[in-house]
Amino acid sequence: MPGENLTREEARLRARLLTVDAYDVALDLRSAVGESAEPRTFRSVTTIRFRCAEPGAGSFADLVAPSVTRLTLNGHELDPKAVFDGSRIALADLAAENELVVDAQCAYSRTGEGLHRFVDPEDGEVYLYTQYEPADARRVFANFEQPDLKAPFAFSVTAPAGWTVLSNGAQEGEPEAVDGTAATWRFAKTLPISTYITAVVAGPYHVVRDHYSRTLPDGTVLDVPLGALCRKGLARHFDADDVFTVTKQGLDFFHDNFDYPYPFGKYDQAFVPEYNIGAMENPGCVTFREEFVFRGKVTQASYERRANVILHEMAHMWFGDLVTMEWWDDLWLKESFADFMGAFSLTEATRFTNGWVTFANNRKAWAYRADQLPSTHPVTADIHDLEDAKLNFDGITYAKGAAVLKQLVAHAGRDAFLEGARRYFKRHAYGNTRLTDLLEVLEETSGRDMAAWSRSWLQTAGVNSLTPQATYDAAGRITELAVLQEAAPSHPELRPHRVAVGLYRRPEAGGALERYARAEVDVAGPRTVVTELAGAERPELILVNDEDLTYCKVRFDEGSLATLREHLGDLTDPLARALCWSALWNLTRDSLLPARDYLDLVRRFAGAETDIGVLQMVQAQASTALTHYVTPAWREEGGAALAESALRELRTAEPGSGHQLAWTRFFARQAASDADLQLLRGLLDGTAKIDGLDVDQELRWTFLGTLAARGAVEEPELTAELARDNTASGKRHQVRCLAARPSAEVKAEAWAAVVDSDALSNALAEATIAGFDQPGQRELLAPFAPRYFEAVERVWRERSIEIAMAVVRGLFPSLQDDPRTLEATDAWLAGHPDAAPALRRLVLEARDDLARALRAQECDAKAAV
Repeated sequence: MPGENLTREEARLRARLLTVDAYDVALDLRSAVGESAEPRTFRSVTTIRFRCAEPGAGSFADLVAPSVTRLTLNGHELDPKAVFDGSRIALADLAAENELVVDAQCAYSRTGEGLHRFVDPEDGEVYLYTQYEPADARRVFANFEQPDLKAPFAFSVTAPAGWTVLSNGAQEGEPEAVDGTAATWRFAKTLPISTYITAVVAGPYHVVRDHYSRTLPDGTVLDVPLGALCRKGLARHFDADDVFTVTKQGLDFFHDNFDYPYPFGKYDQAFVPEYNIGAMENPGCVTFREEFVFRGKVTQASYERRANVILHEMAHMWFGDLVTMEWWDDLWLKESFADFMGAFSLTEATRFTNGWVTFANNRKAWAYRADQLPSTHPVTADIHDLEDAKLNFDGITYAKGAAVLKQLVAHAGRDAFLEGARRYFKRHAYGNTRLTDLLEVLEETSGRDMAAWSRSWLQTAGVNSLTPQATYDAAGRITELAVLQEAAPSHPELRPHRVAVGLYRRPEAGGALERYARAEVDVAGPRTVVTELAGAERPELILVNDEDLTYCKVRFDEGSLATLREHLGDLTDPLARALCWSALWNLTRDSLLPARDYLDLVRRFAGAETDIGVLQMVQAQASTALTHYVTPAWREEGGAALAESALRELRTAEPGSGHQLAWTRFFARQAASDADLQLLRGLLDGTAKIDGLDVDQELRWTFLGTLAARGAVEEPELTAELARDNTASGKRHQVRCLAARPSAEVKAEAWAAVVDSDALSNALAEATIAGFDQPGQRELLAPFAPRYFEAVERVWRERSIEIAMAVVRGLFPSLQDDPRTLEATDAWLAGHPDAAPALRRLVLEARDDLARALRAQECDAKAAV
């Protein structure tokens, strides 16, 4: 639709012209249930009161809907056919004060955008929820869809009686009966918020209630009603008590540090089906993907991840909801802060005291990858339109921004940073900000020049590498230790880094590798001498960025790398070990360490890794190295060795432990030999046992996925398994397993289901793509490479952006790791200069990943000689 992709300039012009005073939104969701042909629609009636700074001027409202029944502006009827084009409502001759009423038929979503409708296959119940960021509220009600036109919202929802219905505001009174089968819920008017964080959740959800109390400094008592929701089919798995524990710990932490009471009254958290993202910070009504309700046994890393997400979204109540960025250029003003505060509060307020270890090894890996793509951008990005904004929810905006904030805390000091946050909230509450607004308060509290810091860290792209350089005297003591800083030629900025440099050694042969000296230094320019460490005894390992204070790629001198090759497992500090694993992975990705050498390190040392989150990240990276970075001729041999070591670790892990579960899942991913597959089959049917290993339903699907990809199970067995697990999760697993089977016919059907049809929901399309793309099926998938380039532009044009992104990313022929695929990608890019910029960005990113894989394979091949 011509006006759907709102530009920054259009938004700025509208913001200068309009001030929005209030929304009243009435939704009738009775059509969600009962027999009805697709597509279903629901009635949406919106009343918007707003002012215009230039009476007589024209503007537009946003609405993406199949039809508009009635439109009035200031009491005058407007012809929908004349003013509504499917995405915008033209508003001419505005008065100083205006009232717009829009009565529309809006469409339920199956893609997770707008108002998503899900039918539970287990019991036929219907569940609804909204997801809007960055601009899908207009699929549910008419509005001015941009973050800086905040307003109070009053929602009313008519839905089947007996449902649970939630919105941002607290429910007012009891639901009013409508016709004996339905009722209308009314919700308190919100404080001014942006359209993209309004929310409605409706359906027969299982609800658990609690409350949080806090005595404020002035003596008043803050009482926050808490709710936790999931589908009825998941109720037996729902550990709401743990969700509430983390929620209360987070609220305590943020009240202690922000000095601004939680501003949105109640705090509901809904775990919803077929969710595209991890969670969304709708004030008072946070939504999460329901996979955070664990159907089977998971490791502590999964609980830590859930706690981190809960705290991330809670931080948004202040960073993002109370104070919101003006436009998507400054998306980082909420996401970077929430990512940082999530890890910060996790470590200081919950049982997950190693949160910074996970951040260093897991979260920052996302940032390092994103920051080396051709599409990299500064933390403060240049966002021209909504398609740009959609793609900017990436590792730079989240994880790099959070790492940069950690560096800022080291640079400016914790107290100054938190005091800056407190002043920021009080100064800009319920308003919109830009970068300069934040820098202003940080300069006040820290006394430092934030403009220079911002130019280096927030307004330039790319990641620096820091390498130690040491010389020694005849007695083996350091005469000089320097830190060398490098940058890629494409992004040559050398930044100021506040880093700790740690020296490690083993006091005795066979002993632990521990730190015996440390110094903090401000690295600036290409070479910085660490004077404090002159005279120290010769280390076995020099770790630049010890304690992970800055954002950089850590490199090693030759002696340190040699030490890690033999003694990585002897490092006793979990954060130092995590940093070394991360650095070794970056060396592998950069073709400086052969992938087979990285896999050798995994085989020898991963079994001793005590931090379960680091272990699972290392296992995932080992899978990537085997799939993409080792030379093709060595893949089978390397895979067999990796599977053998995984099985060894599985058998020796503590029975019933998280490590046993992690090695089980990793072994299942690597299993390829007849003996490996026979073991998986035995664990499935009970003829094989491993002490302490409970093969629950989720683990059964993991085993079946591998067996299906290897051609060891067929459709009847997968159908029987679905009958055993006739749930939404079971259906997703079955669809993935069906698409994984090594058959040309199966692959053609899977391709058609996601590329040529829009019948699948977002979750089932995602499952189909995951099953289609199997590393052991390169020859089978080869014919689809040319079809990809023929189809992507049509897919981008015809499908919703969420589904289009999943197809373009997920079906790129990355497994055809051959220079010819690179040439085909380049040919498409050269031949489609006018393709949508967001589409070109996705293809360019995939091309870069492929080129990186080919370089890594060349490096690995040289190691085989």
